[in-house]
Amino acid sequence: MKMLAPALLPALVIAFAAPASATSLADIALSLKGTTSLSADFTQAGADGRVLAGRLWLARPGKVRFQYDTAKMLLVGDGRTLSFIDYEVKQVSQWPVRRTPLQILLANEPDLAPIARITADTPDGVEISARDPKRPEFGTLSIRFVRSASAPGGLALAGWTALDAQGGRSEVRLANVRYGASLAGVSFGFTDPRKDGPR
Repeated sequence: MKMLAPALLPALVIAFAAPASATSLADIALSLKGTTSLSADFTQAGADGRVLAGRLWLARPGKVRFQYDTAKMLLVGDGRTLSFIDYEVKQVSQWPVRRTPLQILLANEPDLAPIARITADTPDGVEISARDPKRPEFGTLSIRFVRSASAPGGLALAGWTALDAQGGRSEVRLANVRYGASLAGVSFGFTDPRKDGPR
């Protein structure tokens, strides 16, 4: 049996150890674009140490609903406007979806190249860090994906960590993620506590 030259061994080790192909931002954009609807359980750890749990529904483009289990709050996007409602103090805050960090997940045509970079790429998953230089007040959003054959593009959304411009940190973790989930009965509107009427 012919022996391999010793000089070839390092090259072969590297070839076998390296992944077949590296994940690109275009791959992640395709995964996001392929996500037409999603449901998941979430836990949210805020900068104040408070941990909240609830249910998330997402329908691209632009629609999302964070329904909290016990907190009297709601975060909902109707396709154009993202609204945060605090029912305890009867307060509503609103922003155009396209001017919030969640735009990365909800955009009709995700364009990550100008604002994001891949910070981790392993056999288990991928992480990107996104920061819009035109909107520094958004801070930095790190989005995590795990590899899953059943998810669009083989990448399943696992959660994200937001670091605001003042250094405050909040983290969202997803579980029981279902793609192509039925959204029957899910509302992307809200009851306005300021006037007790639907929006």
